[in-house]
Amino acid sequence: MNYTRIISLLALLTAPVSVFATTDELNGANTGWILTSTALVLFMTIPGLSLFYGGLVRAKNVLSVLMQCFALTSLMSLLWLIIGYSLAFSEGNDWVGGLSKFMFAGIGEDSLTGDIPETLFATFQMTFAIITPALIVGAFAERMKFSAMLIFSTIWMLVVYAPVTHWVWGGGWLAKMGLLDFAGGTVVHITAGVGALVAALVLGNRKGFPGTAMLPHNMTMTVTGAGMLWVGWFGFNAGSALAANGDAAMAMLVTHISASAGAFTWMTIEWIRFGKPSVLGIVTGMVAGLGTITPASGYVGPAGALVIGISAGIVCFFMTQLIKRKFKIDDSLDVFPVHGVGGILGTLMAGIFASTELGLFSGQGFADGITSIGQQLRVQATGVAATFTYTAVVTFIILKAVDVMVGLRVDDETEIIGLDLTEHEERGYSL
Repeated sequence: MNYTRIISLLALLTAPVSVFATTDELNGANTGWILTSTALVLFMTIPGLSLFYGGLVRAKNVLSVLMQCFALTSLMSLLWLIIGYSLAFSEGNDWVGGLSKFMFAGIGEDSLTGDIPETLFATFQMTFAIITPALIVGAFAERMKFSAMLIFSTIWMLVVYAPVTHWVWGGGWLAKMGLLDFAGGTVVHITAGVGALVAALVLGNRKGFPGTAMLPHNMTMTVTGAGMLWVGWFGFNAGSALAANGDAAMAMLVTHISASAGAFTWMTIEWIRFGKPSVLGIVTGMVAGLGTITPASGYVGPAGALVIGISAGIVCFFMTQLIKRKFKIDDSLDVFPVHGVGGILGTLMAGIFASTELGLFSGQGFADGITSIGQQLRVQATGVAATFTYTAVVTFIILKAVDVMVGLRVDDETEIIGLDLTEHEERGYSL
């Protein structure tokens, strides 16, 4: 009798379950965390972004902004189910995915992505596809037709957002190069920011801009939305680890540090420059800090996050001044200078602070096969340039096509009355 073989068999039978675990088995802890993160990211759009944007526009347009965010949540979810997820995450080529996951084909209760259900992974990614076009709403607020917004957003998600997502997260050409984008510096913030800038330029300024002050009508609403964004962003960044582990914990920490640094830096600049710190300034600085840390959140340490947050507060503040005061571009709610510039800055800085050789400022390391800051920065810059150029060109074409189809902008009388009444026959407030 082979006693050695018997003993080995008994040892295996009495071993902890973890001995038998494989990457093909569902992990309950990871699944629980991504379920929570998915809810947090959806919370960022409705109600977070809705309230943030709603308070920033004039009272006559508050419902139009809330309606746009709500409608986009519904529309993008359906598009993601039908074809968006497949274009972003199914096997295709270096540029776009195929149609093998059309209508979530082949995705059932037992399907896994890593060690979480693929249904959950697809839903988590759906929330990103929802908030990205919703961010662009801030650029054309108070002047785009509701029908034009729906058509533009539909085409934009399918031909801009989904392909860029595939480039970076779906195994496309930027992923193969080694681009570091943990939670959406290129995929979300650069695409939304550049799309917003192009939309603002194509539509033109609101009537009265820049001579007439167009102040937020309800800062209480805006601050409430900002707080929801801050909390929801933990799901956005820490959830992108796709696991309940140290990477997620570090991403959450650095996200909070950068948001705090961005908010305090922006507030301080305003205090020095204008004599008083504004509530609008501190919440905008917070969003800048959050957007800028997003691509770097899984790769940098706390000290690096502090530098990134301070840089976001400084750079994004002066970009808002440059866009509106110098160039007089009516990006109504500062989408490009905050999200677009923040995404660019954060993507580049990820290539620096991911290094493991910066002492206190060291991060988690470069992409596989990359050995120096210079090499990683070249990849990061390539990702920024490609995303910027592709988004700008395609967004311009989409806007021009939609203008031919239904017209982009409401007429002057409609704009003066406000979109709440003219587009939706409702008022945000009783008179």
